[in-house]
Amino acid sequence: MDQPANNVVPNEEPKKMMGYAWRVLIAEDEKNLRDLLSLSLSKTGYVVKAVADGVELLEEVKEFKPDIILLDIMMPRMDGFAALQKIRRSSDVPVAMLTALGNVEDVVTGFELGADDYITKPFTFKEVRVRLEAIMRRIAWAKNPPTPMAVTIGDVTLDNETHEVRLRGKTVELTPIEFQLLQYLMAHPGQPVSKETLFRDVWGYEFVGGTNLVEVGIRRLRTKIEEEPSRPYYIRTVRGVGYKFQVPD
Repeated sequence: MDQPANNVVPNEEPKKMMGYAWRVLIAEDEKNLRDLLSLSLSKTGYVVKAVADGVELLEEVKEFKPDIILLDIMMPRMDGFAALQKIRRSSDVPVAMLTALGNVEDVVTGFELGADDYITKPFTFKEVRVRLEAIMRRIAWAKNPPTPMAVTIGDVTLDNETHEVRLRGKTVELTPIEFQLLQYLMAHPGQPVSKETLFRDVWGYEFVGGTNLVEVGIRRLRTKIEEEPSRPYYIRTVRGVGYKFQVPD
């Protein structure tokens, strides 16, 4: 039987990490897919709520207070990009975009607006589960990073307690995934880190050939913390390896 699209889906053993049940909010206009995701995630142990468009989504972000959002791009009344922009004005809740197969522009646009991840259609439920668990692990790592509460390298200060980044004393606005990418690089100062490692340890799963999420993330970080992004001082490219956060002499 289909689950009601606008009701919390009951579950017996809520999915837990860090000691509490995780709440997933789904925004998907295709009813069959919406109901299938709701039912599957509920059986896995998440607390789930599903809506059909971006307007309903924004209402439920306030009421349901989700830990993770699965957000379709093409929806009536308000599409996923517009909804994501509004969400990011007041919340850093992790958002995984649902996008059509091979639409690289959607991936890049969503990431630049503040998405944490993307899942391409058609997808299997196993892939959705792996992505959600990767986001959960990433959040757990960000809350308890293997670094001091505040790290300063050169003119860049990253505060793990307040999740703020300051450049020469001025706050720099980063999306959640940008913060976690910078956090990882600054936790390994001066050490070359491969794209594969960044994708595995920041995004939370094995590198997939052809993905450009790491490259986009690095490019976005450079525009925010480098004086000359085309000639970066802090986030250096290590030819044939990946990237490193430069320690000033």
